[in-house]
Amino acid sequence: MTALTTEQTTSIKRSYLNIVGLLLKEEKIESRYLRCLLKWAFQLHLTRDDLKEANVDFSDLKYSYPAGKVEKMEAIYHLVHMICLDDVVEDIELEVASLYAKALGFQPGLVAELMKSIVTADSDGTPAGDVRRQVIDFLKLHDR
Repeated sequence: MTALTTEQTTSIKRSYLNIVGLLLKEEKIESRYLRCLLKWAFQLHLTRDDLKEANVDFSDLKYSYPAGKVEKMEAIYHLVHMICLDDVVEDIELEVASLYAKALGFQPGLVAELMKSIVTADSDGTPAGDVRRQVIDFLKLHDR
């Protein structure tokens, strides 16, 4: 997998914090989900500066529902891309991603399709920079 651009890293971190906000809405967070979130935080090398820049106060972190279909797909794309970063995909990561996809109105199976698309992008010659274009193209192919 190719290295992320600064813009991609920022977008993925923003999506990660939104997922944290989604799970914090629940009365109780399963410990396995919490371990998954912590793994991703370490994987993303989140720092205090990242939290300041995102204006994050964990006591007041709220989930922000993405507005349109492209924005929703981008959020899932960022999550799946984050899962692929360490080249180790755990079942719990796919479960959390599927929960998120379902919360955004997509079928959970979309996560597996998106993962295939991301993992094979390098060998397919897909340019890494334009996430929005990739998401729109993916939606055209898989929107049913």
